[in-house]
Amino acid sequence: MLTDKQSLILCGFLAGGIFVAGLLEALDNFVVLTILTIIFLAIVVNLISAKSFETKEEELEE
Repeated sequence: MLTDKQSLILCGFLAGGIFVAGLLEALDNFVVLTILTIIFLAIVVNLISAKSFETKEEELEE
């Protein structure tokens, strides 16, 4: 599971990557799309796993 700081850094890389790739018209490149998709999926998986981890902790406390 990623920390909050690491998640924010990944979000910054994703936003910056989309911005730079858009300026350079490189969004049609398969490699660029693959890297941006992997970063996006890492953020989403971390979000889902963090929520489920919090739910499990709440169940154990009760």
